[in-house]
Amino acid sequence: MNEKTFDVAALGELLIDFTQNGKSGQGNLLFEANPGGAPANVLAMLRKLGRSCVFLGKVGADGFGDLLADTLHGAGIDTRGLCRDRVVHTTLAVVHTFENGDRDFSFYRKPGADVNLSADELDEEVLASCRIFHFGSLSLTDEPVRTATQKAVAAAREAGAIISFDPNLRPPLWDSEDAAREQIAWGLAQCDVLKIADNEVEFMCGVSDFDRAAIMLQTQYPNIRLLNITAGAAGSHAYFDRLRAFEPGCTLGGVIETTGAGDTFCASVLHYVLDHGLDDLTEPQLHEMLRFANAAAYLVTTKRGAIRSMPEPADIERVLQRM
Repeated sequence: MNEKTFDVAALGELLIDFTQNGKSGQGNLLFEANPGGAPANVLAMLRKLGRSCVFLGKVGADGFGDLLADTLHGAGIDTRGLCRDRVVHTTLAVVHTFENGDRDFSFYRKPGADVNLSADELDEEVLASCRIFHFGSLSLTDEPVRTATQKAVAAAREAGAIISFDPNLRPPLWDSEDAAREQIAWGLAQCDVLKIADNEVEFMCGVSDFDRAAIMLQTQYPNIRLLNITAGAAGSHAYFDRLRAFEPGCTLGGVIETTGAGDTFCASVLHYVLDHGLDDLTEPQLHEMLRFANAAAYLVTTKRGAIRSMPEPADIERVLQRM
């Protein structure tokens, strides 16, 4: 890849995840305000891995917006592409955690500042100066951010960037399942690297057999060069050309909640792509990539939140030695 200012640029939602954290003395649920948003989570992990990153998106000109901007600065993420909305407030999400660590989301986003990012607010110099451009489907749910995302993808591709996509399906944010499928299909048709979760595979392909789904996706979207399917603790799969690899998930225990696990996995894959490219990956390399990504994703589940919970490389290596 040619010399660029940034290794990875990501566009999309930056929000506050209110995560359950015990009860008060009166028995009321306590919620911790964790900075989050899938694209920002991806960048936070990439920064832990030493990559240069820049975020494009929008938050409110409010206290939560200040917290999020400060959090990105603290994580070493460039914020020249971060806009502020003086009318619409920062997007919020309440994360309901289940006993197995899985979670459900309730969003306060109609409207939310992230949806109000417009195409004319994009920093075109950033889009022309990144090696990888990453986005998800939440920036495709509404206008004007949908048009902004489409413009950003086109600009990054024209400048030679690798395009990365994570559907990150959140059904409550879509007007209908058909609308979600249509926009996710658009994202699938744009990307070189895809990270897709097991539930999203079934949503888009109508099958739960990963190998069969991979063939379907690679046939319908020949632009996808590296396809990764995640299945939580059950492990992850990678498909490249005619190669496939599977690595089991890490089961060392201590899982608190799974917010950010998929984003951590995605960041680890992009880190590997930055080192090895997409031209001639081997099957042993796919296994190496998945093992590292699984270990990193496991570690983030042992803490609450995402951006401030990303693991250090040394911690990932220690987990790998135990797997």
